[in-house]
Amino acid sequence: MGWFLGLGILGLMLLVLSLALDGVLEGVLDGLGGGPDGILSLPVIAGFVSALGFTGAIVLGTTGTGAGAATGAGVVVGGVVGGLTWRFGRALLRDAGAPAPRGEDLTGSTGAVVTAIPADGYGEVLLRLAGQPVKYAARSASAVARGSEVWVEAVLSPTSVVVRPVDR
Repeated sequence: MGWFLGLGILGLMLLVLSLALDGVLEGVLDGLGGGPDGILSLPVIAGFVSALGFTGAIVLGTTGTGAGAATGAGVVVGGVVGGLTWRFGRALLRDAGAPAPRGEDLTGSTGAVVTAIPADGYGEVLLRLAGQPVKYAARSASAVARGSEVWVEAVLSPTSVVVRPVDR
């Protein structure tokens, strides 16, 4: 039973080590299909060894069967725990955020004029890009007064837009 408990504790220590060093030891297993999302990554190996050791100790201590049956049960449970750890790790690494907002996303949005827009020049409008207020230089075919609501017709550059007044 001592060997099984030793394996279980070794697996836990390996897991703590892999978490503390955060991928430093992953390079050792890269050639064998390791890496952060590989089947032989350090967390997967640690989960397998821990489950094998603790399951073997439980089976050996509670059923009175031999070391062979305890090892077999430990390998089965260790395989399940290792597989679940691998799937969980891949799901975490696959998690992607939303795409970054682009200036083209402004077309069709509404905003407010903060500096009056003359018919032959630029003014400023306050628009929301990804929920954040952003000030842009704005042109319009007609003059637009400060405080007016506008609609973005086109994006000229990363910092300027073409707008038209909203009729209400």
